[in-house]
Amino acid sequence: MAPMMRLVLGLGVLVLILSAVALGLPAHVTATRSITINAPEYVIFPYVNNLRRYPDWSPWADRDPDIKMTYSGPSEGRGATVKWESQVGSVGTGSVQILDSTPSSSVDLLANVNGLEGKSRFELSPAGAGSKVTWSFSFDTGSSPLKRWKGLMLDGLIGSEYKKGLEKLKQTVEADRAPAARPTVTPPVAQPAPAEPAPDGGEDAAGGETTVVPEGAPAQTDTPPPPPQQP
Repeated sequence: MAPMMRLVLGLGVLVLILSAVALGLPAHVTATRSITINAPEYVIFPYVNNLRRYPDWSPWADRDPDIKMTYSGPSEGRGATVKWESQVGSVGTGSVQILDSTPSSSVDLLANVNGLEGKSRFELSPAGAGSKVTWSFSFDTGSSPLKRWKGLMLDGLIGSEYKKGLEKLKQTVEADRAPAARPTVTPPVAQPAPAEPAPDGGEDAAGGETTVVPEGAPAQTDTPPPPPQQP
């Protein structure tokens, strides 16, 4: 058998093996990531229900500051849509549309990321003093062996991006809720009180003694009196 024929047969066998293995892979896969944010659900909800706020925390916006975003429909809630185009290969092209949303609870979206179509979902629930946010992406592979192999890699591809996005969302929400720093006010320096005049016979302001001259007494001077005149 010629070498080329053996190569063709080998590739054909490999394709059959991969196709047979693909039939055993799940037809429905989901990638899920969660994070706890120090804020109530009603505070976090607008960040995921308004597509125009996605660039504030989306993991893809950081990769390409020149990404082109096109919005249509309402600004938030059901029907809101965004499409993007990027020259960065890892960002590529895609679209997201909100299918349904329940205030402070969940947002369901239809997503297309570089040709990979699926349904995305945000779920918000109480978690201690804050809220747990879960972001998931579901993908139906159908009977296509190629899509089933893509589904096998979904968690590694989408999961890492969702983790980065949730971490950025946490930073953004908590930073927006942080109280503004107040300016530092320096207290005025206390000034010493003016010295009071010392009473008669007491000490003067410098701490020395004060001499009191009786009324009618001649004033004392340092000049000696003149000598008596001769007759």
